Amino acid sequence: MRNGSVDERAGDRAAELVVQPMKQKWASCSSRGRLTFDSALLAQPAAFRDEVIVHELVHLKVPNHGPLFKALVRAHLQGAKTR
Repeated sequence: MRNGSVDERAGDRAAELVVQPMKQKWASCSSRGRLTFDSALLAQPAAFRDEVIVHELVHLKVPNHGPLFKALVRAHLQGAKTR
């Protein structure tokens, strides 16, 4: 995931990116394309950060956690491991 832009690999761009303290989630994605990440995520291992980032970026295209969403997240994460 370190090479290139993660949002380009997931196929979309966020309208807004916010990093701030969050109490109950690592991240969220609004219906208007705003991605918000917990500032504590920066202290987590890179692989975990990548999972959270990809998860939220895929939400820009697929708003639910259905089979398509899961398949896209899995594909992007597996693709990143082979690079």
